[in-house]
Amino acid sequence: MNKLTKIGVSALCGSLAAVASANAGTMTVKGGATATWSSNEGEVTGNPIGMNSGLTFTGSGELDNGTTFTLTLTDADQSAYSAGQISMTTPGMGTFTIDQSGGGIDRVDDMMPTAWEEVDGTSLGMGLQTVAGNKGSGHIEWGLPADMLPEGLTAHILWTPRASGTKQNDKGVGGDGSGAYGQGWDIALQHSGLIDGLNVFAGYSTTETAAAAATSDKHEKTIGATYAIGSITVGYQYSEKNLQALGNGVVSRYENDAYGISFNVNDDLSLSWGVQKSDQHKTNGTSVELEADSIQAAYSMGGATIKLAETDGDNLKYNTATDRGATTLALSLAF
Repeated sequence: MNKLTKIGVSALCGSLAAVASANAGTMTVKGGATATWSSNEGEVTGNPIGMNSGLTFTGSGELDNGTTFTLTLTDADQSAYSAGQISMTTPGMGTFTIDQSGGGIDRVDDMMPTAWEEVDGTSLGMGLQTVAGNKGSGHIEWGLPADMLPEGLTAHILWTPRASGTKQNDKGVGGDGSGAYGQGWDIALQHSGLIDGLNVFAGYSTTETAAAAATSDKHEKTIGATYAIGSITVGYQYSEKNLQALGNGVVSRYENDAYGISFNVNDDLSLSWGVQKSDQHKTNGTSVELEADSIQAAYSMGGATIKLAETDGDNLKYNTATDRGATTLALSLAF
């Protein structure tokens, strides 16, 4: 995607170029727009036309000791801003990020190859529960420097002081939130240096949980791999979210299996097929399996891409009476 320079941003947002120059930094913006047409079986679709218009603002600069800093704000789906991070990359010590969105085990929540979206990312509305970790509250993440790790290995460690807190403006506090959770830790690992084309990944998350809400602390884990050979990529992933919940007949954990394959027909056309299976277990011994598969295609024409997904699901939202399919068509424009 092309970037609009600080001159272009100043035209949109005032004298940002002058501010950037005074601080020896830069401000850039890039973005895109997507229009979709969705048709869902077994329910009233209503107006099928949707739109996403996303802008990502990035401000960057450098300190005297060589440390670089970056502010990233993402505005998407008609929200005020959907993601925000402040990161500092220090010589020999890695990258430290103050974040209110992703990170931690969420980096590897669904790594399956796809032509467009994750299986649960279309208009079907699956209600799939995968690993998310402690990304929902304000947190600090450390990306370890490459020279501390074997070649091809990346590692990220996340910590939040209060997993039940909410996102805050400056000088704000999160309050007690749900009151059920205390501090939380995540770790996410990826290794692409073992065999050409192979990427293995794993993640673990733990969150302090009040004794009145669970038998022990909540934890989540995932492990998987993708392998690319020529124009074909295949993958498999296992994940588990263990809520350790108290009570009779309440959800205690989720176990998930995901696999997929993608094929780049040429530089413009790609195809994929993916499956998600998720078992919801309750404290009374009952369980429900949610299953969905999605066939997808994406065709690019310069800055425009046409995407299509045909998705079918059984026991959606872990309801045994909910089986249906969906067709999602999208036109994406990058600028």
